[in-house]
Amino acid sequence: MRATVIQAPHDIRVEEVPDPAVRQPGDAVVRVVRACICGSDLWAYRGESARKPGQRIGHEFLGVVEETGAEVTGLRPGDLVVAPFVWSDGTCAYCADGLTTSCVNGGFWGSIGDQGQSDGGQGEAVRVPYADATLVRLPAEALSDDHLLTGLLALSDVFGTGHHAAIGAGVRPGSTVAVVGDGAVGLCGVLAARRLGAERIIALGRHRARTDIARTFGATDVVAARGEEAVAAVRELTGGQGAHAVIEAVGTEQSMRTAVGITRDGGAIGYVGVPHGSGTGLDLGDMFDRNIALRGGVAPVRSYIEELLPGVLDGSTDPAPVFDLAVGLDGVPDGYRAMDERTALKVLVKP
Repeated sequence: MRATVIQAPHDIRVEEVPDPAVRQPGDAVVRVVRACICGSDLWAYRGESARKPGQRIGHEFLGVVEETGAEVTGLRPGDLVVAPFVWSDGTCAYCADGLTTSCVNGGFWGSIGDQGQSDGGQGEAVRVPYADATLVRLPAEALSDDHLLTGLLALSDVFGTGHHAAIGAGVRPGSTVAVVGDGAVGLCGVLAARRLGAERIIALGRHRARTDIARTFGATDVVAARGEEAVAAVRELTGGQGAHAVIEAVGTEQSMRTAVGITRDGGAIGYVGVPHGSGTGLDLGDMFDRNIALRGGVAPVRSYIEELLPGVLDGSTDPAPVFDLAVGLDGVPDGYRAMDERTALKVLVKP
């Protein structure tokens, strides 16, 4: 089959790789119908996250089951399914707690482990371990609805990650929320905050096309500033107090400092931006004095899919607009360049 591999920084290729096959009785093989490029993929693309030459890449996909192992009972060939960005066994203590990203038998698509190279999502097909626990079946009729398929793809990572940030920040009905970051995750954080009943949502971003999506998703205010200027603007909008709940969706020192600066005393920050660069963005003394909580991390999106799925199906929460460029498999290298150059927000891949 054909799949996306990374050979070196800024060197993404689509190459022939071995076809996936059932290796364990709990496996399934899924033919990919939709995939996408994640902002976190750019750290490998830029050389800031190590990858081996020829390693598969991509961790967001949905598709159709082609084959199942002997122990798979909840799925059958022909089922439309979405995969979270981590596979998990569904039985370990962490899975029981809903922390599927810490599953003792779990792993990330495209990773290299004891069993060799796993398939990445940006390819024609994927072998899925622990298929019953990992995959979520979708309505078959969604296959004929391109817009709905795109929205459902967001359940594999970006929408669930925005939701995780909103949960970590303690978003509740009537609360004031501020979102640091106008990327796809930040925008989905806006959507998640609206879904959870926030009364006021302040989106921080300087790109008009992105903040327009934020307004569509439920943002009531937009702050087109950074650093101390952004902190002052949010403080002014909130009567000097700051937001009850702050979503940090960037992962830099500056973005975390901004998040702390705009959080109301007694409030919380939900952080899901993959940390990169300096790690000195937190002033623990300031957080201690102001009773600010910090929760978040890598999102266990598998635990959120069933909760978020009905809203995507009925259109009440539609994350599809975060995908602003679509490419075929051959166009994936161009998609990486577009996201790296910020001419695309999030690239949809149609193998």
